[in-house]
Amino acid sequence: MDNSNGYLPKIVELLNKIEKEQYENIRSAASLMADAVQNDRLINVFGGGGHTTLPVGEMFFRAGGLCNINPCVETGLSVFNQARKYLALERCVNYGRAIMDYYDLQEDDVLIIFHNIGTNAATIDAALQVKERKAKIIAVSSSEWQEKLPEDYSLRHPSKKNLFELADICIDDYNPLGDTVVQLEGFDTPIGPISNMTDFYIAHRLEIECAKLCLARGIEPPFWRSANVPGGDEFNQKRLEEYSPRIKML
Repeated sequence: MDNSNGYLPKIVELLNKIEKEQYENIRSAASLMADAVQNDRLINVFGGGGHTTLPVGEMFFRAGGLCNINPCVETGLSVFNQARKYLALERCVNYGRAIMDYYDLQEDDVLIIFHNIGTNAATIDAALQVKERKAKIIAVSSSEWQEKLPEDYSLRHPSKKNLFELADICIDDYNPLGDTVVQLEGFDTPIGPISNMTDFYIAHRLEIECAKLCLARGIEPPFWRSANVPGGDEFNQKRLEEYSPRIKML
């Protein structure tokens, strides 16, 4: 096995760092999620643009995942839009606000926002909108990006706010500036993106800790089984009947 590029060791290093240094934040965020389960509320999830929308899909209708995940999906921001178009839209002021207006979060609702950069217009506008409504924000982002991007950088939201400034709970995914961790000899372009490796891990750690907290409270956490195993469809049917009227994407 050739590990000379350093990609696998870097992934393992960052996952261990998250587990060691961000566990308490993950646990605190999972407590808000368990509150939502206990109070029969949805857990809303938003991705601020491009590949940071993928963790939203990873948490939704997923074997071994929570049933009450409500993906605040906007195809225009996702990688399934044309690339230059989603890049422009995630920088568009008030676009994120319009998306969150549609999902109509209320006081004490929970919103998980994934955006490793944590400064773009769609992300900040979404956070500002739900904060005004007194919803709880769990932010999964990178402190390095937020601290190292110049305050007057043209791609920042006009408020110059960072996502971590607006969140109730901040989970650092330690994504490095540029989102790459491999530098090959004789090639001056860094490669090996890593943000989705860390963000997918954080997404599932949140669900696992939420389940543990629910069980400790004597609550059965609502989780999907694989629809591809015998009995999977039958097991999931009750949850589909419960959540389909409330989750727009089901």
